Amino acid sequence: MELTLDLLKVHLDTVWVMLTAFLVFWMNAGFALVESGLCRAKNCVNILAKNYVVFAVSTIAFFAVGFGLMFGNGTDLIGLTGFMPSLINGSSSFSSLDWTVVPMAAKFFFQLVFAGTAATIVSGAVAERIKFSSFLIFTVVLTALLYPVAGHWIWGGGWLSKLGFHDFAGSTVVHSIGGWAALMGILFLGPRIGKYGKDGKVNAIAPHNATSLTLGGLILWLGWFGFNPGSTMAADGRAIAHIALTTNLAAAAATLTGMLTSWLIQKKPDLGMIVNGTLAGLVAITAPTDAVSAGGALAIGAVAGVIAILAVFAWDKLRIDDPVGALSVHLVNGIWGTLAYGLFATTAGSLSTVNGLFYGGGFSLLGIQAVGVLAVGAFVCVGGAVAWGVLKAVAGIRVSAVEELEGLDAGEHGAVAYALAEPAPAANGLDITSANLAALAQRKMKMAEEPVMVN
Repeated sequence: MELTLDLLKVHLDTVWVMLTAFLVFWMNAGFALVESGLCRAKNCVNILAKNYVVFAVSTIAFFAVGFGLMFGNGTDLIGLTGFMPSLINGSSSFSSLDWTVVPMAAKFFFQLVFAGTAATIVSGAVAERIKFSSFLIFTVVLTALLYPVAGHWIWGGGWLSKLGFHDFAGSTVVHSIGGWAALMGILFLGPRIGKYGKDGKVNAIAPHNATSLTLGGLILWLGWFGFNPGSTMAADGRAIAHIALTTNLAAAAATLTGMLTSWLIQKKPDLGMIVNGTLAGLVAITAPTDAVSAGGALAIGAVAGVIAILAVFAWDKLRIDDPVGALSVHLVNGIWGTLAYGLFATTAGSLSTVNGLFYGGGFSLLGIQAVGVLAVGAFVCVGGAVAWGVLKAVAGIRVSAVEELEGLDAGEHGAVAYALAEPAPAANGLDITSANLAALAQRKMKMAEEPVMVN
């Protein structure tokens, strides 16, 4: 086969798309470490298991149904072609993806890792009290139905894209959809036992592993250089460099403003807030990253860091228990980043061909962005409420109070994360029941009271 310039471009574009998709896949590790680090040791295995299995579930659901609904040819509301049997060789079924020349398998894989990210957002928000099986079932609903339908409106040639709605890499499509679905889950689950006192007091539940949290945050920061620049789906040097620059500037600004806001409110710079500040900036810049200047990226990130921290305290005042701050990072800043395009888009110093409100473009872009935010939010909230409601009625979604207090690691998985610190009851030949766990605790107390014999 003769290597023409056109064929060489296809090869280079494909390598770029696949490499960035691998980076986004690696973000699963980042989410697992952040979420488990921010939660308690007794639930660590459960959170790691959810983050590990969620991508496998997302892969099958998105391959079988979701990709066709999202990108298949159809109506302004839904895709109707290109389901599982015709995916690999069925490029004619996906006219919405004709703008990139990479093979269909590369297009699918890149979009798959984004769908998996949306599902992972839900995992952290409902942590420490959800049934493992119910979370997996909801993941199927999200990645096969809710995410693809709303995504079709924006990236699949649907009505919002025709209106002019702009979401370059997913502030709304990935982060807000995941955030809205997570919010519905929290409302149906209720708060963790002991999180809120009867007098309205918010009881802080300390994270158990700062190292895990920090490493996870850095992995996610790295992964975003696949998330945003990879959405070019082409080895376009100018576009990649610009998007990487705006992505990093927003993350850096949000890290610092998040730290300062936390420092001001809590009197100490809280590590969890610092990491979530970074993630908030990354989420916010995801929609407008191609269309804003370096200065615009700094402004967007700076605002994101502040509102992420303020949102954490606001959700607690509403008694909406989000163990990892997923709503503050992904939902609140997914909305902010989407609207920020209508404010900061500029033809000067970016890839944009239009100007937003702050650059003399008027309110039209901002209005369109607001319509998209409201439409997607309404759809996912209604769909998510139905899904969570049915699950709650049919299978139950919350573990028992006893299991929640003992930890989901023992009840759901029969294991503990740190065996040297706390031997798993199952390893000692005991059934994992409240009675046996209580007996084990009494035995340990008795042993602690016995005198130590020294030879």
